[in-house]
Amino acid sequence: MKTWYQSLQVAFTFIGTVVGAGFASGREVMQFFTRFGHWAPLLIVLATSFFVWIGAKVMLVAAEIKAKSYEDLNKHLFGERYGRWVSHGMLLVLIAVNAVMLAGAGSIFSEHLNLSYQSGLLITMFACYAVLQNGMKSIMTINTFVVPVMIVFTAVLLFDTLASPGTDHRAALGVDVSPWAAWLSPFLYAAFNLAMSQAVLVPMGSAVADPKILRRGAWLGGIGIGLMLLAGHLTLAARMPGIAEFEIPMGGIALEFGAWIHWIFVLLIFMEIFTTLVADVFGLTLQIEERIHMSKKLIIGVLLLFCFFVGQFGFGPLLSTLYPLFGMLSLGWLFLMGRDKALQGGVRPPSPPIP
Repeated sequence: MKTWYQSLQVAFTFIGTVVGAGFASGREVMQFFTRFGHWAPLLIVLATSFFVWIGAKVMLVAAEIKAKSYEDLNKHLFGERYGRWVSHGMLLVLIAVNAVMLAGAGSIFSEHLNLSYQSGLLITMFACYAVLQNGMKSIMTINTFVVPVMIVFTAVLLFDTLASPGTDHRAALGVDVSPWAAWLSPFLYAAFNLAMSQAVLVPMGSAVADPKILRRGAWLGGIGIGLMLLAGHLTLAARMPGIAEFEIPMGGIALEFGAWIHWIFVLLIFMEIFTTLVADVFGLTLQIEERIHMSKKLIIGVLLLFCFFVGQFGFGPLLSTLYPLFGMLSLGWLFLMGRDKALQGGVRPPSPPIP
């Protein structure tokens, strides 16, 4: 029972790291899947297979080489010299992604809580700074609570959507888009999210170390991400194109259920954004600390302040511009991670049966 609980903690942290501002708000699902119409379910299945396979490999390799941060993993994949440069690039990308997370929190405050965008940024910054004082333990604890509740509410929205007339027809509509763009989308989505998740998956893999727990956690987490993607897609597709006008589409859908459900769901969306922001800033802090001699508290403060200034561009423009671009940049990392053969000892890539 203890190992299963630890596997669930790994799985929930994996899900919570991926389910960030873009995913929880619905913008990311719409950008990479829903806009491709009847192709979307197949694209989601393909992306899910990458999350299970590569997610497991990241944690298993990290445990095998005893990586302290994602730079150790990149040096393992690309060599000492190029691994350092890849890590420099990922450092900049992660900082930009954190700015998107913070902007997403600001949009929730302005669009659904009748507070100013700037208030949302500042409140989220201070809360993130406070939580990060307890490190990885607090990150796993928060995700163990937030992710299951988010799954339940996503399921509620899905069941209501499926019960509505005309849902099957709208979700199966074809769209006038390039097949190349459609089939490239799950690679971009998985590459981007897995590359960014290194900041958490690598130190977690080293901390847990047990291959059985990590492998099982990757399966549970990867499949959980896939099911949430599918549920989010079906919920959004049934309300297209009108729902695309919202900065936070899932929050707009929650309005249909009345005030109480709307407030609870908006809070959950915020918590999902918040948990990813906390996890990514934690990983960045570890990485920067290896390069410069500065206190963790100061590094966290500087990172959050930088994200505040970048966040002034707004959530929608940042996500739609940066995420596909970062996905393209991450494809090389995904390829090298998939072909890595350097696992030794008792650590092996995951096989279909869950131990």
